[in-house]
Amino acid sequence: MSKDKREAFMFGKTVSIKSFTNREKESKKLKSNLLSGINTILISPRRWGKSSLVEKVVADIKETESKVRVVQLDFFSIHSEEEFLQALAREVIKASSSKWEEWMRLAGNFFKQLVPKMSVGLDPQTDFSLSFDWDELIKHKDEVLNLPQTLAEEKGIQLIVCLDEFQNLSAFPRFEQLEKSMRACWQRHNRVTYCLFGSKRHMMTDIFNNPSKPFYRFGDIMLLGKIEQESWVPFIEKGFKKSDKSIEHEAAVRITELMACHSWYVQQLAHYTLNRTTNVATIKEVEQALEEVIRANLPLYQREVEDFSATQFQLLKAISDGEKQLTGQAAMKKYAIGTPRNILKNKQVLLERDIIDEVGGNYIFLDPAFEIWFKRVFKRTY
Repeated sequence: MSKDKREAFMFGKTVSIKSFTNREKESKKLKSNLLSGINTILISPRRWGKSSLVEKVVADIKETESKVRVVQLDFFSIHSEEEFLQALAREVIKASSSKWEEWMRLAGNFFKQLVPKMSVGLDPQTDFSLSFDWDELIKHKDEVLNLPQTLAEEKGIQLIVCLDEFQNLSAFPRFEQLEKSMRACWQRHNRVTYCLFGSKRHMMTDIFNNPSKPFYRFGDIMLLGKIEQESWVPFIEKGFKKSDKSIEHEAAVRITELMACHSWYVQQLAHYTLNRTTNVATIKEVEQALEEVIRANLPLYQREVEDFSATQFQLLKAISDGEKQLTGQAAMKKYAIGTPRNILKNKQVLLERDIIDEVGGNYIFLDPAFEIWFKRVFKRTY
């Protein structure tokens, strides 16, 4: 099987450039911001394609801008302030040069108060470690936070620092102090642009839109929306063609409808449909592939609901039925969703967990496949 066929539809990781679709407007704006020195905060629900968008823009910048270097960190796997500061220092130093000997020299020269411990393995690109004494790191963390600017000035370059799942830093015990230090240092950096993105929308919004928080108005906030159906349908048809197959137009449309144009799920359902297709995919193959999507995600859905309260379950049932007057007497009686106060509290919990979203005053499921599964399993006659 050729590489193109394998990459027709991608999910479960950031998509390749070939599998990336649309986002021309967002790509252009993000690239312009990062090259113009405008810090950018990118917010969207999980698996809507923000990491892939950043990857694409970063790849474009690396290809065309020789004086710009990019640092990328994902806080999904970082669980403490110490890990963050050490990872930031390591990746900034690595971004400055392709030679590990230069990394060792820079690490030794740029820290005045801190004494780094460094080592390299057989493959320095993947086995270069840098650490500090924790007590000293806490006292002099500004040396690490200012390292991007210090190094950029020394090397005569511009740095772009991309931090994925940024909101995870709020779980650190000393995050409030760290947050203040980060803002105090980073707002003075004129050779570094920060791209901070995350999927916990309420947490990200609170960090960057709350006037009482240090990162208030730190940069341009981009709220990433869904890719529209008119872009998805030709993308799906092209993906089948690349694999020497085809899909009926109605079937391609059906994929986008079932998955509500959700980036992850459109790619997943298209992939499973492609695998089930011998020559031409029809609605039948799409419906069969949908069952496979639900089976593949079943453990996730079961974990999602295992700690729901009874009234949260009932509230989701009301939302799945399209109920709009959730605090009306009829809805409260029909669905047993509690008092208006209970409803407000449960809505907030479900919003913060990214189970539902509010659109135009109405509530919808954020995960379209989860909604299909939920309706099947918990549907009842009222």
